[in-house]
Amino acid sequence: MENKDCIFCKIVRGEIPSSNVLDNGKIIAFLDVNPVNKGHVLVVAKEHYETLLDIPDNIIKDMIIAAKKIGKSQRKALKADGFNLGMNNFAAAGQEVFHAHIHVIPRFESDGLKHWPAKKYDEGEMDKVREKIATFL
Repeated sequence: MENKDCIFCKIVRGEIPSSNVLDNGKIIAFLDVNPVNKGHVLVVAKEHYETLLDIPDNIIKDMIIAAKKIGKSQRKALKADGFNLGMNNFAAAGQEVFHAHIHVIPRFESDGLKHWPAKKYDEGEMDKVREKIATFL
């Protein structure tokens, strides 16, 4: 399904220019115009799906395979020391464009970025949280 107002759907339709690095018919990947680091790529299904929960398994598989290829290419082409994969789902998680996409962010030892802060569980809390999550699987 397509969303006429979605910026990524407009990119897919060619209404907004993009710097594509990959197009396999079902997936496109293009440079983020506001990169965390230069070479930051967004992997997008050509069909409109709002979040990971909406994407059919065969499409997310293609997206992950594309992200893997891009990460490998970033390491070689940009001499990146590593890369992050990220996907924000829903506004509370930082999703700003509601067309599901995977970020492939090249990382460099000198980029100054830090990992998110870790929290701790209280005594016995981990088992309770695990049980809650497992209930809905």
